[in-house]
Amino acid sequence: MTTLRSAPLVVVGFSLLWLLQWPVRAVVLLIVAALPLGVEVDSFGVALLSAVVIGLLGTLLVLPLKAVLALPWAITSLGGLIAPVSWLYNWLITVLLFALAAWLIQGFRLRNGPVSAVLGAVVYAVLSTVVLGMLGLEVSATRASLLMSTTPLG
Repeated sequence: MTTLRSAPLVVVGFSLLWLLQWPVRAVVLLIVAALPLGVEVDSFGVALLSAVVIGLLGTLLVLPLKAVLALPWAITSLGGLIAPVSWLYNWLITVLLFALAAWLIQGFRLRNGPVSAVLGAVVYAVLSTVVLGMLGLEVSATRASLLMSTTPLG
């Protein structure tokens, strides 16, 4: 059980873990750009900024996008009974956020439009998960929500 005394340390550890992920994700984005997928990143600085923006967009827009797509998702997946359809909607959101980040950041381009967005987002997500897992930096959604729920609000 987390006491009030140890809760700030949990938040500091959680924040530090997220801060350590950003340069790793930037390197992963440079690797994705080196592959023939149509993703172009001008420099490490642009990749670092892109990794931050992708993370922030994911934090800010995942729930609103899921709310917008809730009705089509419920109809096409029969309320979640058909798992591959649910999986496709999650990937659609990932691709949209990746493309939005490329649109927002000068120096991060998708040369082949939607094809580059799909290929780049899929490879970026898979490589990020693998590399961060190997480095011990991955924070699962369950752990993240548990850490945030143990933090006092005052």
